[in-house]
Amino acid sequence: MHRHDTRGHEEVREAGASRWLLRFTRAERSIHHVTALLMLVCLLTAALLYLPVLSTLVGRREMVKTVHVWCGFALPVPIVLGLLSRAFRADLGRLNRFAPHDWEWLRRGDRRAVQGGRGILPVGKFNAGQKLNAAFTAGAILVMLGTGEIMTFPDPWGDRWRTGATFVHDWLFLAVVVVTAGHLWEALRDRDALTGMLTGRVDRRWAARHHAAWGDSEAPGEPHSTEPRGSGTHGAGTHGRHRGGT
Repeated sequence: MHRHDTRGHEEVREAGASRWLLRFTRAERSIHHVTALLMLVCLLTAALLYLPVLSTLVGRREMVKTVHVWCGFALPVPIVLGLLSRAFRADLGRLNRFAPHDWEWLRRGDRRAVQGGRGILPVGKFNAGQKLNAAFTAGAILVMLGTGEIMTFPDPWGDRWRTGATFVHDWLFLAVVVVTAGHLWEALRDRDALTGMLTGRVDRRWAARHHAAWGDSEAPGEPHSTEPRGSGTHGAGTHGRHRGGT
């Protein structure tokens, strides 16, 4: 009787484990979280420095400026260090590839429709919106870094360079605010996607609905991971949603 109970518990554990897919490794999540924190600090300090309605509230502008500059120069660091991670490099490759179904995803109004528990488009690990967001963010970081360097060390540069850098830096700041707000909105409205970024794991049923091709490509059973077995089983979201992906 004891053996039967033990075998039954093992089957339950295996079934629970096979329900989850490893979406992001610990290294990938760390890269995302540190980059996001640096970006948010940059946006907040920029708003405090340059928006009149907020700038009057700041008493120590030089300190705020110093924090802004240092966080700005640090923005590429997590990404560069992330290149040491094989999983991160693999995901960069996925983000840089645009397949025919990605263009179809952008064109179709029913891009997130689900039929029979599966998305109607064969979306891979990242959808076209996520790929465009990643491309914009990477480009924005590089442009902000370059223009910020000219603004921080203006002496070697002529007036036209300094004026142009300030113009681009200020307007790109507004664009980054809009894109970041949209990214956060999409993340917060899809609890399963948010769980994937926080814990590293997602429900297979969510993957079938929003990233069907990627879910199919993952081998059944326990995902290969060096993290604790139960690290991704908290905060599973509602499975009836037809919209998702951040």
